[in-house]
Amino acid sequence: MNQEVASFLLFLEKEVNMSENTIISYQKDLKDFFKFLDMVKVTYLNVNRYVVRDYLKYLDEKKLKNSTIARRISAIRTFYNYELSLGKVKSNIFNDIRNPKIEKKLPNFLSYEELAKIFASIDTDTDTGLKKRLIVEMLYATGVRVSELVNIKVSDINKSNKSIRVMGKGKKMRIVYFGEYAEEYLNRYLTKNINKGSKYLFVNANNEKMQIEEVEVMIKKIVKDLALKTHVTPHTLRHTFATHLLNNGTDIKTVQELLGHASLNTTGIYTHVSNERLKEVYLKVFDR
Repeated sequence: MNQEVASFLLFLEKEVNMSENTIISYQKDLKDFFKFLDMVKVTYLNVNRYVVRDYLKYLDEKKLKNSTIARRISAIRTFYNYELSLGKVKSNIFNDIRNPKIEKKLPNFLSYEELAKIFASIDTDTDTGLKKRLIVEMLYATGVRVSELVNIKVSDINKSNKSIRVMGKGKKMRIVYFGEYAEEYLNRYLTKNINKGSKYLFVNANNEKMQIEEVEVMIKKIVKDLALKTHVTPHTLRHTFATHLLNNGTDIKTVQELLGHASLNTTGIYTHVSNERLKEVYLKVFDR
């Protein structure tokens, strides 16, 4: 990684408070861009519209999703704006490049029956099973991202009002809530000291903070053992949380706050899910 990119990423972390996952994605995107520049033997200071045209063609030939291409362009655009602010470039040609139209894909979510099967399949008589159950309960009850879940500290939990202080994207703090079911397993988990006195709520076998990948593997195994047809990830439980709230009459602004979305447009995708469900029910029961 060259010095310009390293300085840019540090700026995003310290000054912009960009999330760790986004910074990692930007790093990968810029690494690919500079790899392309090496291929065509052009420095980043000498990029012109012909180079940009060839780069876009290069991305297209890789058969990437429009959402991936849009993210790469955004990463490069942000990088050049940073360089522009430092006076290292005179203009940012990527400000004139429009992002490709992103395909709108409805989020995958679980039915109440599928969710019940997942919960029922977990043996909570063992410490490992109790931890699994609490993880699934928390993902569904609070709607947190898996990156937020693994960073929850015991001190972030307010048991008196069933709330958790969560650090979200852009290092923005928000409060989420959990219900009686999650409370039951949380109390059992903490009483048995399954996290071995760690400041983090969830730890792995080495008594270290659980990693995102470990939670993903855990969820994948639960679903595989159940042979569910629905593709399930930790984010599916977040989608399920939001969809069930809307289906039960929660206003979209409240859902936005609970999910920690900066824009209401992001939350709007779940109204499409709810509307699709309404349409499905309508067509099924209304003969005419």
